[in-house]
Amino acid sequence: MDSPAPSDCSTLARLGERVRNRLDSTHSVRRLADARAEIYAVDSFLDADCCAHLIKLIDAQATPSCLVDDSERRDTRTSSSSDIDPQDRVVRQLEARLCALTGLSGRRSEAVQGQRYECGQFFREHCDWFDTTADYWSREKSCGGQRSWTAMVYLNAVEEGGSTEFTRLPLTISPWTGGLLLWNNARPDGHPNPFTLHAARPVLRGCKYIVTKWFRTHTWQ
Repeated sequence: MDSPAPSDCSTLARLGERVRNRLDSTHSVRRLADARAEIYAVDSFLDADCCAHLIKLIDAQATPSCLVDDSERRDTRTSSSSDIDPQDRVVRQLEARLCALTGLSGRRSEAVQGQRYECGQFFREHCDWFDTTADYWSREKSCGGQRSWTAMVYLNAVEEGGSTEFTRLPLTISPWTGGLLLWNNARPDGHPNPFTLHAARPVLRGCKYIVTKWFRTHTWQ
């Protein structure tokens, strides 16, 4: 597995411990049962009206999803993505609530992104951390560094399919309206955790909507 820059490891370890302790002490948050990865869930993080509003924003801006290296490999990722309006009232409330829950500063996070998976669409096994040996790393290093935590909110329950599978764990999660998943992309020592590799399995009936926020090691810009 590719490692983050050595200078990021200690910071990632500190961020991991801080957020872990905070989530473990929050009544509404439950940790999913596998010690190899720090994965948490909140059952009713957003209400149905907020979810419906965000779905409309995604539909208005959706374009074919790219990978982190800006390529469009349709055998890997077939969804649509949406850079939804960061000044929208509901988006701003969502950002503030995610920061309050994790204790992480909004300055250390990317803007919320929406994703839409129509029938048959998927995203094969992938990680959320950056490959520090890749050409794109110099760009990502300069605008916030390695990703620490991922926050993903399901905006609807899919009729069939569309599950999130942590491919190296016995863990598959079906979307539910307003449900939040949070996971630490690093191990306790700050190195990438291979047990956070995950896939968006194909939607078989209906359509799947999510919003995702990625937190960084340093200030995002």
